[in-house]
Amino acid sequence: MKSLTPADQLFLWLEKSQQPMHVGGLHVFKFPKNAGAKYITETSDYLKDFTLPEGPFAQRLRFSLSGYYWQLDQRFDLSHHFHHEALPKPGNMNELLALTSSRHSTLLDRKRPLWESYLIEGISGRKFAFYHKVHHSMVDGVAAMRMVLQSYSFDSNRIDMPPIWAANGEPQQRSDAPTADLVTHVRQVLATTKTQLNTIPGVARAVSSFLLQARKNPDNQALLSAPKCILNSRITGSRRFAAASHSLHRFKQLANHYQATINDIVVAVCASALRGYLLSIDELPERPLIAMVPMSVRTDASHSGNQVATILTNLGTHVRDPLQRLEVIKRSIETSKVRFKQMSQEEAVNYSALILAPSAIPMMTGLAPQLQAFNVIISNVTGPDKPMYWNGAQLQGLYPVSIPLDRVALNITLTSYVDSLEFGLTACRRTLPSMQRLLDHIDRAISELEKAAG
Repeated sequence: MKSLTPADQLFLWLEKSQQPMHVGGLHVFKFPKNAGAKYITETSDYLKDFTLPEGPFAQRLRFSLSGYYWQLDQRFDLSHHFHHEALPKPGNMNELLALTSSRHSTLLDRKRPLWESYLIEGISGRKFAFYHKVHHSMVDGVAAMRMVLQSYSFDSNRIDMPPIWAANGEPQQRSDAPTADLVTHVRQVLATTKTQLNTIPGVARAVSSFLLQARKNPDNQALLSAPKCILNSRITGSRRFAAASHSLHRFKQLANHYQATINDIVVAVCASALRGYLLSIDELPERPLIAMVPMSVRTDASHSGNQVATILTNLGTHVRDPLQRLEVIKRSIETSKVRFKQMSQEEAVNYSALILAPSAIPMMTGLAPQLQAFNVIISNVTGPDKPMYWNGAQLQGLYPVSIPLDRVALNITLTSYVDSLEFGLTACRRTLPSMQRLLDHIDRAISELEKAAG
């Protein structure tokens, strides 16, 4: 038995039919040079041989009076988790994104380990893809990226690589005996409770500091309440996924010129794109949009669980000038970073939960829709800086697929890969039917900052 932390359990409590709480990754590969006509069929047969998963992929969810915990699944059946599919012709990016959108819309079965993996063939240009989805209670962004790094290789000649569900953690021993007794489970729960109680003084100081700064600074004052926006309508379970790649070098140049971090530039580009998109549909609020920006506080080498704090960031969308908007964003992010440096890992996570509580109430209950802590989620996860391979097939696209929430209908997640930033936009299909246009506004926002920099 392994008890889930309060942060991990939150993703289970938030889940409902219109709000699946799994994250995913769309990984596009180029065929190996020596791939024959039966390459995909042979690959599918090869993957089906890995019938015993490892680490978190072998665990199913259980519930007791003390909360959720993980337990080894003694009846694991790979056919419920691995699927082989083909795109309709012409098999271009549009068809691939449509299939990903469809598969990302369905809930994972809590009676089984909370993950699925799809091998997708029929992509033009001798390509194939993996789409993996995993419940957010199992992993955060950093943990998911570590899984990718461990399941792929920098060596193009390596040809003995298992699939992602058999490449992480230590192999599990199959046995009819329970993995731990009730006493051990209770001890885990008590230890977790004690740790959480010890964070109360630090969290109280941080909240007090946040409220004090909000009263003094107009930029921070906006963080007390996000404006009403079309992004914050009720959502359905149907998803729309869009993706694009941009040069990482362009973002690095902008960061150097404006004495900012790459993440500052990423958030500024997203803010400008949202401003342009909402103006185009006459839906831009007068007050600035607020973004929830996850920040990893993971200090160990683990591949599971959630160790994430969150920053509420003023996006400055009420400002016409892109450089002034960037300055608003830089100040907002830096203020939060200074606050987090004074907290322990557990304090940072619990502080984030408390600050985001106003949004959690309508998400979980549907009540008090006027409580809105943020309008959009913007997340940036560092990925590999060298080309990766899986059994000789080169990884060419590494697109994150994430979670829209009820009344937060858009999630923008990025991953760096070699010399690119891979944008993944996941939204409610009904709330934002023309979301594809947001990619055009991202293009314009990058050029806008470049133009201003000369």
